[in-house]
Amino acid sequence: MPSDGRYYTRMFQRHAHPVSAWSRLLSTPLLLVPLWTRRWWLFLPIGAWFAVNAVMTPPAHDTSSFATRAILGEESWTRDPRSEPMVLALTGMATGSLVAAMVAGYRRSRTGATAGTGIFMALTLWQWKLWADRFVRERA
Repeated sequence: MPSDGRYYTRMFQRHAHPVSAWSRLLSTPLLLVPLWTRRWWLFLPIGAWFAVNAVMTPPAHDTSSFATRAILGEESWTRDPRSEPMVLALTGMATGSLVAAMVAGYRRSRTGATAGTGIFMALTLWQWKLWADRFVRERA
């Protein structure tokens, strides 16, 4: 893996493809399946899916997709996370809601698991909006 960041940039270019970005977000409920079913081995294929998902598509060829702009904005944000305090706050809230969803999944609370996952996905979309706005600002 080159130390000059080329690998990192190529990974983000692939993950910025709309198919990769949207399928990763929509796969979030899979994280609860091993907890709900108590089949811990399911974390292996689910983890493999999330690992492959980020690089399974070709690089994004244009920025017409909201998801592409969001992921490319995220790449920029990762170089200076403190530059967007709202994104940091959303990250904390999203993480908390996903942990709550996973605990609810383990407890087999359908309402808690659904609410926690829904909140996580909504907060993630809000982050995407802020990252997409960042991308547009930087391109201007």
